[in-house]
Amino acid sequence: MSVAVVGPDGALRCPWALSTGATGEYVVYHDTEWGRPVHGDDALYERLCLEAFQSGLSWITILRRREGFRKAFASFEIAAVAEFGPADAERLLADEGIIRNRAKIEATLANAKVLAGWEPGELDTLIWSHAPEEPGPAPRTIADVPAVTPESTALAKALKKAGIRFVGPTTAYALMQACGLVNDHLAACASRSPA
Repeated sequence: MSVAVVGPDGALRCPWALSTGATGEYVVYHDTEWGRPVHGDDALYERLCLEAFQSGLSWITILRRREGFRKAFASFEIAAVAEFGPADAERLLADEGIIRNRAKIEATLANAKVLAGWEPGELDTLIWSHAPEEPGPAPRTIADVPAVTPESTALAKALKKAGIRFVGPTTAYALMQACGLVNDHLAACASRSPA
């Protein structure tokens, strides 16, 4: 399905929020978080990490483990995660509450170490500096939603240049969508609001 779908409450939503196998978790995430502006270095670090863990998996897999991720990664407080060492990496690899992918765990820890050396607000500023100057037209179908944009490519390059690992243009665009840098709620979606 590629157009807005009527939910059980009668409201039109992006079809992924009501996809087969999805639960109320998806609807709540869609209605209250996705596409809404996120600011703050720790909050953006969390989203960056979760988008990296999602790579190759469905978002519902990550969403269902979100509390496990928060517990495992000290609520994604950059300063705390930057102090994690080899024993923590091994603990994380054994933690059934998260995705136990060595490369993604190592990137999450390495990224915290990099970000711990930044000035407060620097990650927020870097990410938000890549928001499009003008919002694009509201997508009418899922086919109208890109996977990569020039802005997400530039954001991925800037993050990589700064030493951030496991972020490519597609992950960067998913981050931009999740954090409200772009508004990809379909035109008919009840959650669509001005970007």
